[in-house]
Amino acid sequence: MKLATVLYRQNSLVGVIVDEGIALLPSPEFPAQLEEWIKEGDALLQRAKEALSAGKVKVIAHSDAKILAPLSTPGKIVAIGLNYFDHCREQNIPVPDRPIVFTKFNTSIIGPGDPISWDSTLTQQVDYEVELGVVIGKRAKSVPVTEALDYVFGYTIINDVSARDLQFSDRQWVRAKSLDTFCPMGPAIVTKDEIPDPQHLELRTLLNGEVVQNSTTAEMVFSVADLVSFLSHSFTLEPGDVIATGTPDGVGVFRKPPVFLKHGDRVVLEIEKIGRLENPVCLS
Repeated sequence: MKLATVLYRQNSLVGVIVDEGIALLPSPEFPAQLEEWIKEGDALLQRAKEALSAGKVKVIAHSDAKILAPLSTPGKIVAIGLNYFDHCREQNIPVPDRPIVFTKFNTSIIGPGDPISWDSTLTQQVDYEVELGVVIGKRAKSVPVTEALDYVFGYTIINDVSARDLQFSDRQWVRAKSLDTFCPMGPAIVTKDEIPDPQHLELRTLLNGEVVQNSTTAEMVFSVADLVSFLSHSFTLEPGDVIATGTPDGVGVFRKPPVFLKHGDRVVLEIEKIGRLENPVCLS
């Protein structure tokens, strides 16, 4: 299922994106927050599937509701750097021998259609990064690679927006990648049963209609299973935690000449089987 958090008639609730539109799953029968869905797990998903198949839900047009970020306050957003072979090649740097781990603060999360913005006196080199987001489904501690995907709830799209001038001057990445609005997420969380193999997904970025990133998750240095296992041996992953798994080549800073986001741009991220995440760039 493609589970989305939607705003409908001034109420936030969970919906399922279907061919006809958005199937609403009203509370109190179903939790109004996806964080609660993740905690309840398979039993709740099965109830939702039964309600859908029985036609017991209201289906509305996409235009009748606003899709929000699927998660607003995950406990952790764990991000991975330099995790695509082609991204390493475009920089002419060695492939890491272990995952490079940093974090993004959840105050940077915005949803589909929300503007990416920043203070132009703080940064003038803002970049896009399409990333597969992994949503953890159950508590994971010291998980073996062979079992790691069992701990995944589903997948989403993340734009790891990055202030390159801050990133390079700080010599660490957290501030540059955690500014407000620098984590567009959505449009939905696709449950793992629809993506049994996350290592064969096409992903791309379009900037004002031009394809600037075009790759596949097969280019990942460390697979989703590798990452879940590696991270869980360092710290506990909790239900609702999100892993941003890295970006492929084509980012703006390494284009010739470099391309940075500016007012009026439209950034569209697409990942196979998940959908399309679009955000405008709007500076005051």
